[in-house]
Amino acid sequence: MEKHGFATFNPKAVLFDMDGVLYDSMPNHAHSWHEAMTQNGIDMKPEDAYRYEGMRGVETIRLLTRQQWGREISLEEAQSLYEKKSQAFSSCPEAKVMEGVVSLQKQIKADGLKIVVVTGSGQRSLLDKLVTDFQGLVQPELIVSSFDVTRGKPHPEPYLKGLQKAGVNPWEAIVVENAPLGVRAAVAARIFTVAVNTGPLPDKMLMDENASVVFPDMYEFGRKWKMISAPVF
Repeated sequence: MEKHGFATFNPKAVLFDMDGVLYDSMPNHAHSWHEAMTQNGIDMKPEDAYRYEGMRGVETIRLLTRQQWGREISLEEAQSLYEKKSQAFSSCPEAKVMEGVVSLQKQIKADGLKIVVVTGSGQRSLLDKLVTDFQGLVQPELIVSSFDVTRGKPHPEPYLKGLQKAGVNPWEAIVVENAPLGVRAAVAARIFTVAVNTGPLPDKMLMDENASVVFPDMYEFGRKWKMISAPVF
C-alpha cells in the first residue's frame, strides 16, 4: 500500500501461475527444453528452464538464438522450434498436481475470491487439462495464456490481462508465482506477490525480484492464507 500509494488492500482474486505452481511440471519442462533445443543447435541446459520460466516459449527461443546465433529469427521459425519442444514435453510422464494447491484453492473459493490462471504456455492440451484437473476451481474464461498477450513475462501484460479478466484492480489481487521472471511481471503490475519456491532456485532470487513473501511450499501458504488475504483499510 505504501509502495504504490494504495488506500486499501482488499483481495477479490488470486492469480496463479501454472507450471511449478499448479503442476509439479518444471522437471518435465527442463528436460524437454534441453532435449529439443540441443537437437536444433541451441545450448539450453536443464537448469536454464527455471531461469527463463514464465516467458512465452517463442520469446525464450528468440532470446537464446539472438545470443548464440547473433541474428533475429522470425516468429514462424521460433514457433516451429517451440513445437518441437512441445512434442518432447508430450513424451514426458504426466506431471502431478502440486501438493497442497487444491486445498488452498478451495479455501480461496470458499472465501468468495476468483481464481485466475496466468501462464506463458501455448500448449492447448495443457490449457484444456487445467479445467479438468481443477474442476469447479478453474474456469476457461479466467485463463490467460500466450494466446492472450503480445508480450509475455517478465512484462506485466499477462498479469494486467489477468486483472482485466477478473474485473479487479491491483490492490484487489494476489499473485502466486514460483519463477523470478514471473515475480518481476507481477510486481511490475503492482500486485501483492506471493512466491512459492517449488524449484531448485535459492529464495534470494525471488526476494531480489521483490516478492512480497516467500513460502517453501503450498501447504505453508495454505496455513498462512487467512493472514495473507486479510483486507487492510
